Amino acid sequence: METVPPTTCGSLLRELQIIWDEIGENDSERDKMLLQLEQECLDIYRRKVERTRKYKADLLQQLAEAETEIAGIASALGEGFSSFSRGRGTLKEQVGAIKLILEELRSKKREKLKEFSEVQSQIVSLCSEIAGNGQSKSYVDPEINERDLTAKKLGELKLHLQELQTEKHLRLQRVNSNISLIHELSVVMSVDFLKTVNEVHPSLGDPKSGPSRCISNDTLAKLTGVIHSLKQSKQERLQKLKDLGKKLTDLWNLMDAPADERKRFDHVTRLMSSSVDEVSGKGCLGLDIIEQVEVEVERLNILKTSKMRELIFKRQTELEEIYRGVHMDIDGDAARKTLTSLIDSGTVNLSDLLSSMDDQVTEAKEQALSRKDILDKVEKWQFALQEEKWLDDYERDDKRYNAGRGAHKNLKRAEKGRVLVTKLPAMVENLAAKVKAWESERGITFSYEKLPLLYTLEEDAKLRLEREEDKRKSREQKRLQEQLASEQEALYGSKPIAKKPLGQSNTLLGTPGRRIGTPGRYGFSGSKDRRESVRGPNIIPVNYVALPKDDSASKGAA
Repeated sequence: METVPPTTCGSLLRELQIIWDEIGENDSERDKMLLQLEQECLDIYRRKVERTRKYKADLLQQLAEAETEIAGIASALGEGFSSFSRGRGTLKEQVGAIKLILEELRSKKREKLKEFSEVQSQIVSLCSEIAGNGQSKSYVDPEINERDLTAKKLGELKLHLQELQTEKHLRLQRVNSNISLIHELSVVMSVDFLKTVNEVHPSLGDPKSGPSRCISNDTLAKLTGVIHSLKQSKQERLQKLKDLGKKLTDLWNLMDAPADERKRFDHVTRLMSSSVDEVSGKGCLGLDIIEQVEVEVERLNILKTSKMRELIFKRQTELEEIYRGVHMDIDGDAARKTLTSLIDSGTVNLSDLLSSMDDQVTEAKEQALSRKDILDKVEKWQFALQEEKWLDDYERDDKRYNAGRGAHKNLKRAEKGRVLVTKLPAMVENLAAKVKAWESERGITFSYEKLPLLYTLEEDAKLRLEREEDKRKSREQKRLQEQLASEQEALYGSKPIAKKPLGQSNTLLGTPGRRIGTPGRYGFSGSKDRRESVRGPNIIPVNYVALPKDDSASKGAA
């Protein structure tokens, strides 16, 4: 096979010359066509040179842009490419070398951007959780600044992320602590816990939510408000139960309720001495408990009126017994009529009336206690008066010395009675001094059996003087009778038998009867008529005849 020689510009020109010779072109046409061919070749070379020049410029531009991008990436990454050199070689070699470096830096930048994006996303998420939905942009810009991807900037972001994570942890602790406190308060007051926390935020009621619970400022503020409200409600319910418990206790005490009835409300009465922080029992402050106590208080209040009436009259009876026990005057019938009128009128508070009766009983007990010492002395004084009366009767008995059953006991009693009677004046004086001191201290009269005790003592003293005078006159009369009997015996030689006047008894010759024996209703029994009745008449024998007396007899009678 024959080899075809390569086509060149010279071979083409020779072929063209042959064709022109065959055609018969003149030289001018030939020169014109050759000039045209030369011009077209120049144009082709010129365009080729321009394209090549532009390509070179493009390579230089690529080198410059690559250098600029390398410098920017290096600056953003904080790497030391400030003394970067293109190196030696053709432009294509330089472009190839710089592309390798640029690709490496771009890869590092992408990794940095990814790392920055992850940190930034976590920051945005945490800020969103802390601020609440729709508020994250006010805390952090989600755009990444690609001009600053240095390790320092990444460290700052990571530090900020760590701070936010710490803040989230603290907020979660606060949220969980608040939820636990709300749960405790809800248990104590029988409040629906889930409903309460779900009203704050739905994530709070789900125990599986854990770290995903809402920790925003708004949530924390609402939780704080719920806790404050529950604590205030707890305080109010506890105070209400304390007030109801006091009413319940007062009503129980008022109506002497049995222990079994009181035991049903031990869980309420135990709260009366408890503080708010000490109350932690399940359901102990529930509305059902409060309602139960309110119903019981209302029931007892209905029974209170009839019971109060009974207790008021019971206190009146107690008051009368105290006064009677210490010999004080009290008009029980009038007091009962007054109490009945007050109760039936409905204008007086029965509790206040009962309290007033209790105060009167207390005052009566105090007064009775203050009178005890004086009443003991009055009792001793009355006993001495009884012994004095017995002694007077005993001494008037002519057969008191006869041997008989019980005679020696009477003798001993008489001896003791005489000793006791000698102490009567001092006893009365001491008793009077005690009474005066008592009256001076309290500014009231010391009454005994409706009479002032001092008046009774003064009357007794007067009667005692009268009795002493009667005894003196009796002794004088007896002496005169004995003297007359002696004179008759001397004149007639025998002792006349004295005859008793009609209606006269043996006891009239003795000591007059006493005014005070055993105490009666109005103090010590006695009257003017009785004093007159015990005064014996001037006793003169019925067979007495007045005889002339000598001077000596007259002097003796005188």
